[in-house]
Amino acid sequence: MSFDLATLLEERRGENLALHLRLMNPQLARVLTTLGFDRDYVRGEGCYLYDRQGQRYLDFLAGFGVFALGRSHPVIKAALHQALDADLPNLVQIDCALLPGLLAEALVERTHPGLERVVFCNSGAEAVEAAVKFARRATGRPGIVYCDHAFHGLTTGALALNGGQEFRAGFGPLLPGAMAVPFGDLEALERALAPKDVAAFVVEPIQGKGVYLADEAYWQGVQEVCRATGTLFVADEVQTGLGRTGRFLAHEHYGVQPDIVTISKALSGGYVPVGAMLCSDKVLRSVHRSMDQALVHSSTFSRNQLAMVAGLATLSVFDDEGIVEHASRMGELFEKALAPLVDRHETLLEVRGKGLMIGLVFGPPTGKAARRFRAIEALRPGLLSQLVVVPLFHRHRILTQVAADNVNVVKLLPPLILGEEEIQAFVDALDDVLTDAEDGGLLLEVGRTVARSALRRRPA
Repeated sequence: MSFDLATLLEERRGENLALHLRLMNPQLARVLTTLGFDRDYVRGEGCYLYDRQGQRYLDFLAGFGVFALGRSHPVIKAALHQALDADLPNLVQIDCALLPGLLAEALVERTHPGLERVVFCNSGAEAVEAAVKFARRATGRPGIVYCDHAFHGLTTGALALNGGQEFRAGFGPLLPGAMAVPFGDLEALERALAPKDVAAFVVEPIQGKGVYLADEAYWQGVQEVCRATGTLFVADEVQTGLGRTGRFLAHEHYGVQPDIVTISKALSGGYVPVGAMLCSDKVLRSVHRSMDQALVHSSTFSRNQLAMVAGLATLSVFDDEGIVEHASRMGELFEKALAPLVDRHETLLEVRGKGLMIGLVFGPPTGKAARRFRAIEALRPGLLSQLVVVPLFHRHRILTQVAADNVNVVKLLPPLILGEEEIQAFVDALDDVLTDAEDGGLLLEVGRTVARSALRRRPA
């Protein structure tokens, strides 16, 4: 019997949640069902998802930033079809294939002169793991410093650099020598690096968990203190990289030149997992220092030909369609469109971010509604932001996310190809939701959603 994808999908449709409940992560399935996010998506195109009922959803989550070019970009699809039809000799392992070299060349050409070498991997977490290993080998030091609120991945080494205790609890002991400092606090960083036993300071140019930013003076100070203490400056650009903030890499906003940069997510074009760590020739040669150490760091699928094609095609689209410049323009338009809502709605305190990485910061209103919202926050910190995310999805079919646990920040990561139509649709929807939030209607609406979901889960 031959494999037929269309037949398989048709025969097993509707089993999604049951399979996850029985065989995979049951708690994720329960969360989605409780919030009413349990949709059966069947197609994605551009900025939109489509479910089996034909409903269209505006995707402002973009796979946590993976779909910078939107879903099903025709250039990426065509490139992958060409690669499959070419019957490329994939993963020979004992070889130096052309496509990884071409993608490495394309990445190095787009970064500052100090980044001369590329190490490929399969994900952002793997790129961070590589950065930690290479920094330790290059400096001969054990220590790694990271920031509170940081998120660098969930593998064991990357988890040791995770500022969220909710992710770390129960998985220790983790990587020894890892130490947290407050994000944006240069004096704290100086104290941490002063003993000169720290291999690397690993930091996101904009923190994804909460969309926290620091000013240019901080970043200039980071570079100076790292150089003065012999600590390698590692910029984790897994989410902020490839045009997300209106520059190819977010650290370019601050005029700094990190020693190591990690990237992933958008480089995939949304199809084939790929990650990369970029570093200097000196750092790379500290690891691969002789022929007998040629393979001391590697990953089985890291130079997968399909991943390399996806990366090359993605960068080609970035150039041909002016994606970085477009993201910068749309970010400015988005900021201007959202500004009146800050004045109009007392629950929307601030809009922060750069380019198309946007954090909407919420807080309780004053007056009669204040007591109601204090009660909401007493149930669970950060619940107010869920009262925005849920009706955005149910009323307006817009997919967003709370930026972090226990914070009232909603993060927007729309595809970088979005236009004024999508921006206006979101602004109008948010205006509608916040109007009801301040009237007290959203608590009842979300309560009804949860109740209906609970009834659906009851066995017959």
